[in-house]
Amino acid sequence: MKGLARGLINSIDRLAGIRVYGRVAAVQGMLIEAGGVQRQISVGDRCEVVARDGRRVPCEAVGFRSGRALLMPFVPIDGIGLGCRTEVQDSDPVIYPDRAWAGRVINAFAQPVDGLGPLPAGEAAYPIRNRPPPAHSRARVAGKLDLGVRAVNTFLTCCRGQRMGIFAGSGVGKSSLMSMMARNTSADISVIGLVGERGREAREFIEDDLGPEGMKRAVVVVSTSDESPLMRRQAAYVTLSVAEYFRDQGQDVLCMMDSVTRFAMAQREISLSAGEPPASKGYTPTVFAELPRLLERAGPGTGAGSISGLFTVLVDADDHNEPIADAVRGILDGHIVLDRAIADRGRYPAVNVLRSVSRTMPGCNDEAENALVRRARQLLATYEDMAELIRLGAYRRGTDPATDEAIHFNPTLEAFLTQAKDEATSLRDCYATLAEILGMPFEGDGMGRG
Repeated sequence: MKGLARGLINSIDRLAGIRVYGRVAAVQGMLIEAGGVQRQISVGDRCEVVARDGRRVPCEAVGFRSGRALLMPFVPIDGIGLGCRTEVQDSDPVIYPDRAWAGRVINAFAQPVDGLGPLPAGEAAYPIRNRPPPAHSRARVAGKLDLGVRAVNTFLTCCRGQRMGIFAGSGVGKSSLMSMMARNTSADISVIGLVGERGREAREFIEDDLGPEGMKRAVVVVSTSDESPLMRRQAAYVTLSVAEYFRDQGQDVLCMMDSVTRFAMAQREISLSAGEPPASKGYTPTVFAELPRLLERAGPGTGAGSISGLFTVLVDADDHNEPIADAVRGILDGHIVLDRAIADRGRYPAVNVLRSVSRTMPGCNDEAENALVRRARQLLATYEDMAELIRLGAYRRGTDPATDEAIHFNPTLEAFLTQAKDEATSLRDCYATLAEILGMPFEGDGMGRG
């Protein structure tokens, strides 16, 4: 009751004193042109159009044309015609997160979709399109984040407040890797955004991949592929807003989003409908402006809390240099590449260690840990350089000592990188096992320089 009362008070506080109305003047494709409201709203403001059957259709202003406001609906526009009433909303779109949201599944409007009853409303309003803290006032990225995955913990260590991209084609194991991290992370809470996900896979991810253990300390934001581009884009914004709330509570948040590519596609649909010209592979300039605004919201806060971001990028036709992958790679602090060729060999997670990098890892590791990783990388790189000759039988043992050594260690390193979905390995055990494989001394706790 207390949560419901607080939500009611928040709703009353947001009631507008003056209501502005207009009328629908035209409908074209996904756009509604409204007259009479163009002087009272700006791009990004919200309106509601009253359909002929009384249904209220929420919309967002995405531009202006010929003295009319261009509105894009969040839901289907069936029943909207010329002359339908348009009502301007006076308040900015915000949500009221609360600690009790942990374990819940919500949509892009921050409404519950898990059938577990209403969500309690928090006291503070968080704008959906929030700005990141000023760069000079943010804390430094420091301390390791245990993700429970050997390939990532050792070769691509993620630090608190770091932002990493997971780059892969379809069906290579992004969702499985995300679920492993969400279940096994040392972060206080996970906030997971499923943007443009298949409806079937959304429930499978929550119930099978994430499971009750992972769901217990997670908030999942879902927007399926059949929803409007505004809903898909807003799901990404809401994911970051929820993560910012828990960060401001002093918690270390693991924010995961699948996928940034679908967010970019949604923004492309919105921009093209508003008349913006395409720039690269059909993507408009606004897409490349929105990407850093979204991704920069993850990272360290101004206090004790942090948001560690893991954002998946669905690379088109396995081309890791396509426009979105290239833009995201330049914004984030590292990238994890999942390789289809490795997945075809049956090694999961299919992380290509040699093509992946964590930019903050060397600074968080101590010298013993860096030495272990360098040694293992050298062995993997040497084997990769000679792999074709080895498979063809064209290489003879004894020709090159470094290659012989790489061939000797390769089976055990491959086994080390292979991990079952329900298996978890701590940072300390990751480094201790790797040291044992390589025959190198290691007495640390795997936490590096703290």
